[in-house]
Amino acid sequence: MSEVFENNMKFAPFMRFYNNHKVAVISVITIIIALISISFVMSNIAKSNNLKAAVVYQDWLLKNIDSVDGEDGAVLLFDELTSSYKNTGYAQIALLTKGSSDARNGNNEAALISFSKLINLTNGMGGNKLFNKIARVSSARLLSANGELNEALKVLEKYSSSSTNAYIHELTGDILLKKEEKLLAKEQYILAKDKYADETSIAIVSIKISNLKS
Repeated sequence: MSEVFENNMKFAPFMRFYNNHKVAVISVITIIIALISISFVMSNIAKSNNLKAAVVYQDWLLKNIDSVDGEDGAVLLFDELTSSYKNTGYAQIALLTKGSSDARNGNNEAALISFSKLINLTNGMGGNKLFNKIARVSSARLLSANGELNEALKVLEKYSSSSTNAYIHELTGDILLKKEEKLLAKEQYILAKDKYADETSIAIVSIKISNLKS
């Protein structure tokens, strides 16, 4: 009997707290249950979307684009993948693949559209940083080739600090040189030279720095 009384005394503070804050406690519990339920549902939706996206992606890869019908079908599948399943990794890979293919074929405008979509999809926390960087660098190269130098620099703006890799510094230097901003270009070339590890790249950047002095 004394043990039961002691146990009741242990829980007495909790019961008093619950009785005094019943509405708040129930609200918190309800919110926690709701968040867990939403998280579970969203996780299942994401898994389902990934499975569906995988099928569309495989169909897109296997589509025969040599014929007119095949090309039209591939376009429809690509549009479905990058709209209905745009938050999946398959859509991102498709955008990168198509953008790179269009760039190789000289279709710069189409490539820029794909890379721009990829940048938007992979921006921010939780985004694919590697794909985001590849898309930005590819866009900057195409914009620079088109003479859109300010836009090219804007795309690379987030990598303007000294923490980025050597190639981006070199590319930024090339764009700045096109703008006749030689001092800023030189700064980027020096940063690139300090970061490159292979002798060939160091030699190329050194030549660019040397040419700025002439």
